[in-house]
Amino acid sequence: MHFYTYIMSKYEKKVLEIEFQKFTRMNFEQPAKCKSLVQIRYYIKELSGKIEETKSKFNYVPSLAYTLLSQYNTRQNALIFSNYQEAVA
Repeated sequence: MHFYTYIMSKYEKKVLEIEFQKFTRMNFEQPAKCKSLVQIRYYIKELSGKIEETKSKFNYVPSLAYTLLSQYNTRQNALIFSNYQEAVA
């Protein structure tokens, strides 16, 4: 039995990136606009699931996905720190 890895063309990657960008714009709030940890954690969970789905389906994930996930994690950490400062003060 032979296994091979399909290599996506630049065009296919670009199409996937555009579709992923459309999906996130329609279904996700921008990280800077998120005001609660529950909301951010929901988006992190959903985005992580979408990343796994895309990776398993296409063996490729647009860099935008990881960038957005990083932004959500940064926003989450900022809110946690802010909540900590308020609790300690």
